[in-house]
Amino acid sequence: MKLILSSVVNGCRCGKLTEVGRNGSKSVDIPGCLLYTRTGTAPHLTHDTLSLIEGVPEPVHLTLSTLAEHHEVLEEYKEGIGKFIGMPDSVLYCSLHDPANPCPSGYNTNKTVSVWGGGGRIELTSSKFMAIQQAFKPDWYQCMADGEPLPPGAPRKRVKKSVDRTLGFLDDCLKVHQNSEVLKNTEIIGVVEGGDILEERLRSVRETIKRPVGGFLLDGFQGADMPDDPKLNLISSVTTELPEDKPRLIHGIGKPDEVLECISRGVDLFEGFFPYQMTEQGRALTFHFKYKMDPETEVLERNGCGDNEISNKASGSEGKMTPFTIDLKSEQFRADFSPLVEDCSCYSCKNHTRAYLYHLLVTNELLAGVLLMIHNLHHYFGFFQSIRDALRDDKIQQLKELITKQKV
Repeated sequence: MKLILSSVVNGCRCGKLTEVGRNGSKSVDIPGCLLYTRTGTAPHLTHDTLSLIEGVPEPVHLTLSTLAEHHEVLEEYKEGIGKFIGMPDSVLYCSLHDPANPCPSGYNTNKTVSVWGGGGRIELTSSKFMAIQQAFKPDWYQCMADGEPLPPGAPRKRVKKSVDRTLGFLDDCLKVHQNSEVLKNTEIIGVVEGGDILEERLRSVRETIKRPVGGFLLDGFQGADMPDDPKLNLISSVTTELPEDKPRLIHGIGKPDEVLECISRGVDLFEGFFPYQMTEQGRALTFHFKYKMDPETEVLERNGCGDNEISNKASGSEGKMTPFTIDLKSEQFRADFSPLVEDCSCYSCKNHTRAYLYHLLVTNELLAGVLLMIHNLHHYFGFFQSIRDALRDDKIQQLKELITKQKV
């Protein structure tokens, strides 16, 4: 796997990962996101409905928390999880935890890490973790790590223990990885821990880059516990230390404004769980990311009238809102026969209305999740394409300003 950077604009890295996959035939554009899955499939969707979505990324995100209990079945199957889930040609990335379902804290030890699946807690040793990876045969996998989110101000002793455990797990996993014929074309991703203590973050990254890893994962930034400014400063400090020629992933970051802040600090790849989270809440992504303004809007901007115009379009002045979304369970959509987003080319917007989605949601029809997931994934993948286009056109600041205006 090789990373070719085409440009670095104000800290934002734009380029392509080449020679990706077990046979080295794939490529991945960065910045980008992964296709989020649960038990190996995009939630609410079949492979046929997934094919209706434009811009589906090559990397598919698998989580041990939803798949570890199927380890013995896949070990017996012998042909890897890609073929087992019907995605033999996809680039598979396997992480420990499901970003949409935070796991309980306090269950990791010096020898084990716990994940939480449908059947409850699963305790993993390094040997069991590596046996699962050899059964799954992913293209990339996150190394085992003591990565539970630590609250701000966590004792330095606990933070240091997290870093020490993670480095120990990495050494144990590398011993197996480097001697495994099954994993010889697979990349192991080193994990950077350290809570909110800068010295521990730097120690973690400096020790991790000494190991033969294919990329780096910035862990422990998920959740709303850590204030934004310290979080972003820590991310900047970590990415400054990382080598330029290997990809940087981050866990638990999905909101559009947070994604852009992380990209401006050198992060390359994100999990794609945010559309699923909004779908589960009955919300449609409606934020605007077209940084190239039409002539009418450009005139309004020059005359000082554009801010409200964009803000109203983003929120629609349409009632119950969270940033970047509309709540389709709100009564006001009962008779709203417009699409979820005007000019959206997704299947749901071209064929159905807000009123229909409202009806499906309030009557608990399964089709609601299908149509919302199609739209939300399409919209989110379009957002990442817009980021890459903005970097290419040197318009990333305009895109950031547009997104910031919609942060209610």
